[in-house]
Amino acid sequence: MHPATASEGAGSQGHPAAAPAAAPVTTRAAALAQPGLGSDDLVQSDDFFQQGLSPVGATVDLTGAQGLSACSGEATIRTLTKGKAAAFADVTWAFDTSDTRLAESAAEGSTNTAAASYEKQLNAVVRDCQDEPEGHWYYGQGHAISVTGGKGTWYPTFNGDGSVAGGVAVIRGGHDVAIVELTGQPSDDPTYVADITAAALNRLAS
Repeated sequence: MHPATASEGAGSQGHPAAAPAAAPVTTRAAALAQPGLGSDDLVQSDDFFQQGLSPVGATVDLTGAQGLSACSGEATIRTLTKGKAAAFADVTWAFDTSDTRLAESAAEGSTNTAAASYEKQLNAVVRDCQDEPEGHWYYGQGHAISVTGGKGTWYPTFNGDGSVAGGVAVIRGGHDVAIVELTGQPSDDPTYVADITAAALNRLAS
């Protein structure tokens, strides 16, 4: 079995058609600049060009209604935080290859304690999918990563046959916490996800 792709991921949403030269953003809730968590704190198109990915469009949502990951079922960042986060921000990116998708769901904790709790819960969601039956896709071992003002853990994703299929990361910068998942196989190197994670973490911690 394989993890969900752009067209079948948990919590996946439709993407607007767009020419490869542009990456239009569809906003489901006003993503205006604000003091707290907002769309500017999510991964941006420039971050992908540095990794050799070509985004063709994005859907932004500030309600926390997007599915957390391919293994989280119907869970969202809003349900995980019991709706108590100070703010939410989600984005789903589509690329010029139909089987590649990136989704990020973020929440702003009202306190450091709340943010730490959200981070712990998100890592638990991921680790629940590390031990799967033979032939089923799974998340690999977690790897710590840090940047100025932020830290996180990234996990490679493997298909049932052991081939690389993207990865997922849980990141935190101050009161902001997010889960970022890349589905598809842009590279055979599992550490490719570390670079995507660092880019997302730099945005969240800025």
